[in-house]
Amino acid sequence: MKIPIQRHGLAGPAAEIFAFLNSDRVSKKRIEFRKRQTLFSQGEPARNVLYIQEGNIKVAVTSAAGKEAVVAILGPGDFLGEACLAGHPLRILTATAMTPGSALAIENAEMLRLLHTEHEFSDRFISYMVTRNLRTEEDLIDQLFNSSEKRLARALLLLARYGQPNQALALPRVSQTVLAEMIGTTRTRVNYFMNKFRKLGFIEYDGALKINNSLLSVVLHDWERATAA
Repeated sequence: MKIPIQRHGLAGPAAEIFAFLNSDRVSKKRIEFRKRQTLFSQGEPARNVLYIQEGNIKVAVTSAAGKEAVVAILGPGDFLGEACLAGHPLRILTATAMTPGSALAIENAEMLRLLHTEHEFSDRFISYMVTRNLRTEEDLIDQLFNSSEKRLARALLLLARYGQPNQALALPRVSQTVLAEMIGTTRTRVNYFMNKFRKLGFIEYDGALKINNSLLSVVLHDWERATAA
């Protein structure tokens, strides 16, 4: 099944959103985080919303049996912890920094004030949340109907923020174990497909992992049937 690739981030330049949130019109706190730092944990009181300026953050949920599932990897221009705006008193996920970075922390009451009084910001935030909701639905369809190879290709494109034509896209440093958790397969299978993608020129290793736009062919076409022929 073909799943569209939705780009992350708010509609409009992220720099404008950051400039607004970082202005005197908004009460906030700037935080810096280091690699592997836990920004908040599942079950903790949910008191603020984070807007990521730099860095990448892994969002995961842990079952009662202690099994972790990676829900998303967020980056610059993304909001984090917005479930508190819907009345959730506790964090339903754990957010862990994958790289050093920074974010703006906005208390719940202040965020609600902005949504009620700053109409342009409110429109963009609603657009962002609708896009995130569509992405969640697409992820579910992807898990139900597509092969692990297609799921991996789509995950890599999303992590690389696909959308810049004719350009190799740098990927945040993500382990194969995390990729396996994201797409619901084993690390061994991820390793096999990553080697396959590299041999076919879809990805490159040059100090860092780069994703070529040609990887989109795995998502859009009946790739398995073509390669089996």
